[in-house]
This record gives sequence, C-alpha cells and structure tokens, in this order.
Amino acid sequence: MLGLVSVLLLSGCAGDYVARTRGVRAAYQSEDYSHALDVLDAVAREGTEKDRLLVLLDRGMVLHTAGRWAESNVVLEEAEKLSSQLDYVSVGEEAGALLTNERQRSYRGEDFEKLMISVVQALNYAELGDDEAAMVEVRQVNERLQKMVTDEKKPYEQLAIARYLGGVIREDQHDWDSAYIDYAKAYELSPRMGSLVEPLLRLAKKTGRDDAYRELTERYPDIPHTPLTAGEAQVVVVVEAGLSPEKQRASRDYGDGGNLIEVPVYRDRGSAPLVRVQVGDARTEAMTVTSLANVARLHLETRIGGMLAKQLAGVAVKAGVAAGVGALTKSEGVGALAFLLLNANNAPDLRSWLSLPAEFQVARFRVAPGQHAVRVMAGGRETVHSVEVQAGRVGLLVVRRY
Repeated sequence: MLGLVSVLLLSGCAGDYVARTRGVRAAYQSEDYSHALDVLDAVAREGTEKDRLLVLLDRGMVLHTAGRWAESNVVLEEAEKLSSQLDYVSVGEEAGALLTNERQRSYRGEDFEKLMISVVQALNYAELGDDEAAMVEVRQVNERLQKMVTDEKKPYEQLAIARYLGGVIREDQHDWDSAYIDYAKAYELSPRMGSLVEPLLRLAKKTGRDDAYRELTERYPDIPHTPLTAGEAQVVVVVEAGLSPEKQRASRDYGDGGNLIEVPVYRDRGSAPLVRVQVGDARTEAMTVTSLANVARLHLETRIGGMLAKQLAGVAVKAGVAAGVGALTKSEGVGALAFLLLNANNAPDLRSWLSLPAEFQVARFRVAPGQHAVRVMAGGRETVHSVEVQAGRVGLLVVRRY
C-alpha cells in the first residue's frame, strides 16, 4: 500500500505539456514555423502518449499557419480519429485520475477544440481550392453542434465563423439560397458584424426574401449592397487574430463548510490585435465574427459541475486508500499523512490547444478579376499577400496575426 502511494505521488510529478511546449509557442508566435515543428517533435519524443492529441493539434495548427495546407489536413485527420477513439472512456485511466489528478489521463480535448479541428480543415481545403471538401467539414461542425444541443442538452451555440465560411463557399459556387441561409445563421450568432452583412443584404434581395430584405435595410441603411456585375469578383480575408486563452487554476466552493476545490478557468493572453486590410485603394478594418476566447469559456463552464463531482469522488477514494495505509501500518498518523500527500498531488488539468487564435476576424472586398495584392496591417507591421480571383468568384485568403 505504501508502494502504491509512492507511485501515485511520483506520477503527479510527470512533465507538464504546457510547460514543455513554451519553446514551441515562442517559435510559433515569432513565425519561425520550421523551428516550432522541430521543437514539437522533440517534445513528442520525450513526452507521453497522454499528450498525443495535443501534439497532433499543435502540429496541425503550425502547418496550417505556415501555409502547408495539405500537410495540416493529414495531421488534423489523424487528430480527429484519435479524438474519437479517446471519447470511449478508459476505466483504468479514470480510476487513476481519481487517485492522482486529471493530468494523468489522456487529453481528450474540449468540445469546442474538437469542432475547431473541422474549422481549420475547412480553411485548409478552401485555400487548396477544394470547396466541396471544405463544405463537408463545415457541415460536420454544424451537425456536431446540433447533436450537442439537442441530444446532449449542452447550451452551445454554433460557431459563427463556420457558418460565415459556408456562406463564402456557397456564394463562390453560385448556390445563392444556401449561401443566404449560412450568412443569415452567422448573422444570428454574431449580429455585430458591421459591413460584413453586405452579402446577406445582397442575397436577401437576389433570392426574393422581401420581408428579410426590408428588415435588414431598415437595420443597416448605410451598407451598400448593389448587385455584383458580370465583371466583378470578391476577395474575403480571414484573419486568425490574437492568442487563445490559457487555462489557469481557480478555486470553487463545495458543500456547506466553505471547502475549496481547484478547477481550471480560461484567462486571456492579451487582446486580439486591431487588423486593417487593404486591397488597391480600398481599406477596411477586419470585423470579429467569432471570439474563440468567449467560446472556450462557455464550453468549459458547462463542465465545472462534473469536475467538482469528480474531485469530490477523488477525495473519497483517497480517504479510503489512506485508511488502508493506516490499517496496514497500524498507525493513524501514517494514514493521515498518506491522505495529506495524496491530496497535495491534486491539481486541475491545465492542458489546452494553445496554438489556436483568440478570434476569427473577416474583411471582404469587391475587386476586378485578376491578381491582387492584399496588405494586412496590425501592431505597426504590414505584410503583403497575393490573391488571384476570376470574374464572379470569391477568392479566400487566410492570415495569422498575433
């Protein structure tokens, strides 16, 4: 029994993924993506299978940000399969977590992180020009969210960026009705999109939705939305802005005795930058379509009750183990010490997909067909990107700003 306690205490000292990947994040945020991948490989070799999903998620995101879209999708597909496998609870892991802490089980991902796998894949496919594959991922996000809301009774809303991206892709395919529906859903989820409602106004009129069009023009009388001419095209810029929030320790009360249990909460890592985008003479500020920071907090808050229940169960299990130690050694003092040591090892799981952005911002332009230079300005820094778009089509550009 004493040997068991020693093993459990040693397991609590296992290397923490968040701490071990600081170098990955430093290189990533410095836009040294090759170095970030090298450091991540080293972390994976020295780490544990319990962090394998996080390694895949971070690798997939670094490759995505580096513009290696196809490679990113291969890794994220592996992450998605692993995530599905991990959803089948391991009884042994759960029992071990009760005796130690949540960090001693395989990381399975927050619900919104699982959804973000498909969102990032959709952006990858869109950049690769594979609209059909991108729409498969968008539909998967929406179907999963619908299942969470209806079957699992979770108070989640759909990710507006997935809906808006669906609208962009459908508009590019000239599927006007479906594009309108996706834009309308994005607007419902994120009503403060400013000039980004332009396609919703334009398509409401084009598809004969007179009541919706009347209501929208009353609400947005100053948004120009004349029909696109045969010689026009569009450029949509998706900005992945800022740093996703990080989990930190916090205490919650339980019971009537004023006792505290530690749980994770999300804390912001600074504000998302203000991003301006320019194409030719037209310049606009990118508008926030989805705040992942807000989504993360909502998803985590729904799990707090379950976390508290697990920790209370863990306290009971540890009390039983400590009582066994006391009986074996015939010493109440040793039993009490074992209980204190086991509880000292308690800690919330602070792992998360930290390479995600804090926000998805969007800017869009009407342009002439052809090659265009897109200038992206944030924090005193400017980068120039090239986009080619044909008449009647929508060109998509994805950029990262920290």
